[in-house]
Amino acid sequence: MDEDDRVSRAFAALADPTRRDIVGRLAAGDATVGALAEPYDISIQAVSKHIKVLADAGLVSQRRDAQRRPCHLEAEVLDLMTKWIERYRRQAQERYERLDAVLAEMHDDERPIHLPRPHQGAAS
Repeated sequence: MDEDDRVSRAFAALADPTRRDIVGRLAAGDATVGALAEPYDISIQAVSKHIKVLADAGLVSQRRDAQRRPCHLEAEVLDLMTKWIERYRRQAQERYERLDAVLAEMHDDERPIHLPRPHQGAAS
């Protein structure tokens, strides 16, 4: 799977708020599917499906630890996503800086217009 495909799959997986929450919780440390399922009003099987989507996107891995299968956040994919976002953020920043420069130049070119004062005649 190439880098663009990995980024696309990760963004698609994180489109779901439950999966984003699971990733956020796994950022604090590994957890079992049962522990991840606790705060949700959905079945363990539904959480397992969310974990599978995250695993297919490369965001989460599971390993055997005796009878447990803790889930682990794979930060490498988050790094790829961050690089992708940063590239476009930088491009947008450069456009804003160019616009600022044009606006500043336009402002510098503006010269105050001095209108002649109305002629004040002698007091009657």
